[in-house]
Amino acid sequence: MRATAQAGPTVTRARSPRDRSGQRCAWPPGTYSGAPIGVLPATFIFARAGWVLGTIYVKIREGSVASARSMSVPLIGVRGAALSRWPGRVDEVGDRLVTLFLCGDVMTGRGVDQVLPHPGGPELREPHARDAREYVRLAERASGRIPRPAGFCWPWGDALRIIDDLAPDVRVINLETSVTRSCRFAPGKAVHYRMSPGNVPCLAAARPDACALANNHVLDFGRRGLEDTLDALSGAGLRAVGAGRAVSEARRPVAVPVPGGERVVIFSCGTGSGGIPAGWAAGPARPGIDLLPDLSGATADDVTGRVRAATRTGDVAVVSIHWGSNWGYDADPDQVRFAHHLVDAGVDLVHGHSSHHPRPVEVFRGKLILYGCGDCINDYEGITGHQRYRPGLRLLYFASLQPGTGTLAALRMAPMRARRMRLHRAPEADAQWLQTVLERASRRFGSRVDLRPDGLLALRPGAS
Repeated sequence: MRATAQAGPTVTRARSPRDRSGQRCAWPPGTYSGAPIGVLPATFIFARAGWVLGTIYVKIREGSVASARSMSVPLIGVRGAALSRWPGRVDEVGDRLVTLFLCGDVMTGRGVDQVLPHPGGPELREPHARDAREYVRLAERASGRIPRPAGFCWPWGDALRIIDDLAPDVRVINLETSVTRSCRFAPGKAVHYRMSPGNVPCLAAARPDACALANNHVLDFGRRGLEDTLDALSGAGLRAVGAGRAVSEARRPVAVPVPGGERVVIFSCGTGSGGIPAGWAAGPARPGIDLLPDLSGATADDVTGRVRAATRTGDVAVVSIHWGSNWGYDADPDQVRFAHHLVDAGVDLVHGHSSHHPRPVEVFRGKLILYGCGDCINDYEGITGHQRYRPGLRLLYFASLQPGTGTLAALRMAPMRARRMRLHRAPEADAQWLQTVLERASRRFGSRVDLRPDGLLALRPGAS
């Protein structure tokens, strides 16, 4: 039986801090009351002669927050407590839905790391670049000067306000970088992504509930780099999924409570087709990721068996999977079969990523399959060679599901454009281009995509 819905917490508005570029960070600050008994993890960032990232744990008493107001700390992360909404853009999808924010690759290493307040070492070992700052110069030649240091919120740009306005209950990102100061480059790789642990506030600014790590860059600096990544995220109050110090930890999902007493349970795994080396698989006592051996029915059975073991009635199950090539609009037949197998066995949403641009969207038996979410944040600006895909255009995905069943009620997508290593709302012409391309790619699955007057894309699923 589903739990009875509880009243959501109330929010007292407070001024949000500005990052070092002068941009106001767009997370909803405030103090909260009316929460149930428990302990609330609240990640906070504040500026005073530089930035400090930390985690506080506020003891919640029934009906009040002990000393929260007197501490004058902006608390973050209470579910379902958006400060502002876009009028007409949220309520129309229905009441008592569970909304997830999902995006593709968040690659805050290399050039992006170099413009943030605490950059790590710039050394690279790429055939055409030996210094990460070369990617900054490429972006500046393409679009104009980037402030240095930029603030922690800079790469997210307009995305922070859009995410907060659409008020998702759960936020999931594919974090595709190693967060470490290590200089031990993983052998056999042409490209390595490294982000300084001092720049983790950039990730915290988006308040992800789960950082999917089962991808082809999280071990770019070896197992020590992975352990540093896990420590950095944990120290910031951010939850990792899909990687760990042993296979048991790598396969452990993240469960996020949502209003009404349900949970969204998130799993992360990857495949060799997404560029993940076979040696990166976690072992019984070996750090690594949850690497699938293939996309066979037997492997799908193994994944869904783990999903069933970790979920309970009423949970929404999400499998975030790193798969496929970087370019091309098709969904491979083995990916389609695998995703359908997952849904048939009880998975409610398949969150695919690896491609540098959006791939098809399908609604299969009422459940959402995103075959490739494209890039979200990276340092590719100014790089030539794949202009026909327009990789500088991005999508932020907002999936609203029926609680208890996981059936898709609505999918809204916010078109973005990367410029000066920062996400901006895409102009109407760019949004129209994304709508046309995504609908063409998704047509084989019966999906249609509309460009709404408010600038969002909306899915019209076909028969499933």
